[in-house]
Amino acid sequence: MTEGEGTIEEIKEAMVQKHIPLIEEAGRQGVQILCLQEIFNTPYFCPGQDKAWYASAESVPGPTTERMAEYAKKYNMVIIVPVYEKEQAGFLYNTAAVIDADGTYLGKYRKNHIPHTSGFWEKYFFKPGNLGYPVFQTKYAKVGVYICYDRHFPDGARVLGLNGAEIVYNPSATVAGLSQYLWKLEQPAHAAANGYFMGCINRVGEEKPWNLGRFYGTSYFVDPRGQIIAQADEYKDELLVSEFDLDMIDEVRATWQFFRDRRPETYEKLVEL
Repeated sequence: MTEGEGTIEEIKEAMVQKHIPLIEEAGRQGVQILCLQEIFNTPYFCPGQDKAWYASAESVPGPTTERMAEYAKKYNMVIIVPVYEKEQAGFLYNTAAVIDADGTYLGKYRKNHIPHTSGFWEKYFFKPGNLGYPVFQTKYAKVGVYICYDRHFPDGARVLGLNGAEIVYNPSATVAGLSQYLWKLEQPAHAAANGYFMGCINRVGEEKPWNLGRFYGTSYFVDPRGQIIAQADEYKDELLVSEFDLDMIDEVRATWQFFRDRRPETYEKLVEL
């Protein structure tokens, strides 16, 4: 959908309808944890600065999370639901809700690192997150969320590991260019440095009228050794499914002792400078 094709509510509904067949397919395949793309129910509107898109924000929990909770309950599937959140007038966030396999809303993560540069005018739309780096105990695993631009910063990725995350999901909207190289560099590094799995989700195609560039997809899963174990297409929407052996986390951390050998007391001196 483009900015000129219907009202914002119509565009949001069309986006949800495009995702439903993939959500249903995930359920039929027995997927246990499903993560959707960044702000999954709208275009990525941040290449412009049109305040009309403020109207696409909604409460979390709210109508979209309630709707996704029905699918979570139907398929006994955890769903991570990234949406544009409105806490109150003027308090808008780039948020991901976590819904457990029985449809229970567990909580949310608000994107902490907000870019503001050509094509990504996100500070016009989002306040920086204020909920820290929560980890959610779902039916299947302890799950953390990092969102898009967050991935450039190792600090939050480390905190998610310290908070007990076994799988960290990064829903994104990123286009071809420098970030395409970094896409396969930074997140395997986070997974290896912290000894957890990551699910890295990116949208595909081009979106008018902004014409920011081509969202290059290439969603993938990476294991605690930093090895990419499954990868999606660069050009088309698809459901990427992989199996995780969570016992690998114990194995990797026992080998490398990331958390035992960490020296935070030495880092504080650098921060003071």
